[in-house]
Amino acid sequence: MNIKHLALFVRVATTHNITQAAESLGISPAVASSYLNKLEQELGTKLLDRTTRSVSLTTEGKAFLYHAEDVLSSVDTAKASVGKGAVVPSGTLHIAAPASFGRMHLISVINGFVELYPQLTVDLRLSDTRVSVMEDDVDIVFQSTVLADNDIGAIKLADDIKVVCASPSYLSRYGLPTHPSELKLHNCITFSGKQHWTFQVETNLHNIKASGSLSIDHDEAIRDASVEGMGISINSTWSVYQHLANGELIQVLSNYSLTPDSFIYMTYSKHRQLTPKIRAFIDFAKDYIGETPYWDEIVTNSGRLMR
Repeated sequence: MNIKHLALFVRVATTHNITQAAESLGISPAVASSYLNKLEQELGTKLLDRTTRSVSLTTEGKAFLYHAEDVLSSVDTAKASVGKGAVVPSGTLHIAAPASFGRMHLISVINGFVELYPQLTVDLRLSDTRVSVMEDDVDIVFQSTVLADNDIGAIKLADDIKVVCASPSYLSRYGLPTHPSELKLHNCITFSGKQHWTFQVETNLHNIKASGSLSIDHDEAIRDASVEGMGISINSTWSVYQHLANGELIQVLSNYSLTPDSFIYMTYSKHRQLTPKIRAFIDFAKDYIGETPYWDEIVTNSGRLMR
């Protein structure tokens, strides 16, 4: 399979324009059309739907695109391993992340990333359903739990610090709990299916079955319900840092840490290794977020986060 044909196909998939793709690769539109025809003939299937106004991928073209990008990235990595060629991240980087974290933090990361690498595009999928780098067509998955799997590589992005918090209005009406056991007297907002809250109390673990009038399956909605004064909830600092810093939420039970510890990881398939685009994004994301995540610095500097 001709690498030039693959490179052109990927470029057409990005630009949706054969002439523009051809110019970017330094070939004529006629040559580009012949390359695409040869690729389709070799595969025995139609990859593109072409009209006089636009070009779009067929179902087969969409399925083939990810693998074509993977081949091109592998070629770049192979060249780099022997010191040949300047390896510049290119193609499309497919990223999956939980909806709330992605909306709040990854958009700004990606904005800076594509400014640094304008020849690269990003396909960001935000969903709270499980996504796997081994089972789905993605390069990087952001997740908090990493199962033992020799096929999956995981790089820690940040600590995922959890805090218990409530609004000033709620605490003024119902009082401030001073021990985890007192939570049974409060209205707790829980994440759907996760009613058990575990605290470290001296040398022992103290398990609480939280209950209340509201259970939600969305991080930001839990936070917003707490801001509205509906109850006490557990939130990640990346979700509530602004609300803690401005006083809309108050951390409670700060003397008792929640267990187990949680972390945010970037996972990738070891079968693809760290291709230039994956390596570049991981490095950029780590630098952008910081050794101490910027959200934790903001709320710590405000004096409203106790750890």
